Amino acid sequence: MEAKAIAKYVRMSPVKVKPVTDLIRGKNLDEALAILKFTPGKGAELVEKVVMSAKANAENNHDMDVSKLYVADAYANQGPTMKRWRAGAQGRASIILKRSSHIGVTLKER
Repeated sequence: MEAKAIAKYVRMSPVKVKPVTDLIRGKNLDEALAILKFTPGKGAELVEKVVMSAKANAENNHDMDVSKLYVADAYANQGPTMKRWRAGAQGRASIILKRSSHIGVTLKER
């Protein structure tokens, strides 16, 4: 049995979020939340929010024991990229890529 939570179209590059998901993959739920709480950066806050949502899904929807949960999978895939431009040198246009992510967490019981 597993509980999932996914945050889609998060306005942060997956390059910034992936190292945070690597930190918590395979850890117990309490340990993962402690790591996320003391990891600096906005990426940790976003992943923590998704982990808390997956915890609530496990508790309320699947009747799982919260003390036995661990992070089975955590990922940050690339979402759609918004393309914008800015005036560049000598009348050119410089492209700005505003990237987004899909952050997902899966919890399972030990």
